Amino acid sequence: MRVLVTGGAGYIGSHTLVELLGQGHEACVVDSYDNGSPIALDRVRGLTNGHLEAHEADIRDTARLTAIATAFAPDAVIHFAGLKAVGESVARPVDYYDVNVTGTLSLMRAMAAAGCGRIIFSSSATVYGEPEYLPYDEAHPLRPTSVYGQTKRMAEQILTDWAAADPAATVMLLRYFNPVGAHASGRIGEDPHDIPNNLMPYLAQVATGQRDRLVIHGDDYDTPDGTGVRDYIHVVDLARAHVAALDRAAGVTGAEVYNIGTGRGTSVREMVAAFSRAVGRALPVTVGPRRPGDIAAMEADCSLARQMLGWQAQYGIDDMARSLWVWQSANPEGYRGAAGESRASQTPSSEIRPKP
Repeated sequence: MRVLVTGGAGYIGSHTLVELLGQGHEACVVDSYDNGSPIALDRVRGLTNGHLEAHEADIRDTARLTAIATAFAPDAVIHFAGLKAVGESVARPVDYYDVNVTGTLSLMRAMAAAGCGRIIFSSSATVYGEPEYLPYDEAHPLRPTSVYGQTKRMAEQILTDWAAADPAATVMLLRYFNPVGAHASGRIGEDPHDIPNNLMPYLAQVATGQRDRLVIHGDDYDTPDGTGVRDYIHVVDLARAHVAALDRAAGVTGAEVYNIGTGRGTSVREMVAAFSRAVGRALPVTVGPRRPGDIAAMEADCSLARQMLGWQAQYGIDDMARSLWVWQSANPEGYRGAAGESRASQTPSSEIRPKP
């Protein structure tokens, strides 16, 4: 298939591109590079030798997005582009609604102009909110506790309503749990442009000496060791889930929802221990107050994805930790340490390759 990938230069997007191109799909990336890097796309090319074109554009720029989409004529869209930090979303609600909700509407208008009726949407388990029961299944009530979760819920509703109104439309809503890890090559990985908001990239910066210590946000939760429990999933497993959803989207219509996780909860302290094993030494941590919008525990019931997509996670937390350390130790400054690498991944709009 020809796949338009928004936010494809980011963490999850770049790993998904490796899987897409490795299976013979063609991809066109739209990315503002606010949370991604064109160097990641160059490295994806080197890992796959697949056809990949890319364009620097904001997801809210409907005219630009429409020009790219109509020229590329995608068979499907994978939509990653958006803001993604739970804590930050509470402090910057307008930005989050603007990018995550208005940006999705902008993309849908571009898809309509290009005649594309299939989309795989990067959603989040934060749409569930405080658990009524665990593990979460796809029927769990949706009561997000953060602005970020609200924006994902709203985008899901928009896409679901669109699919209900158009009998030819296909929507795959993938509710991620907590992606971590990196590609085994160490060539691509998570590269926060500011202070990391998530556990593992922050811990990786502690390991390389960029941060003094990890602050655990609360150790008084109702969990076995008092720290938050999350369902961590290797980013390569997550990337493969998108390809599985794309394959299913080729043969069905309507909206479908899938949890994408491992089905196993891991506490913050357990993940710190796993990463310390990967690094080969204990890493310094302290305990601070809880963050607004955080909840005690998340675990996924992923049986529906296994049944309908033929997908399930393969990697455990030690695999996640080892792959992250391979990436971080080889790229302590992320893609910023590779400033000499080419920016050739950007394609001017005049050079967009039309569908044959």
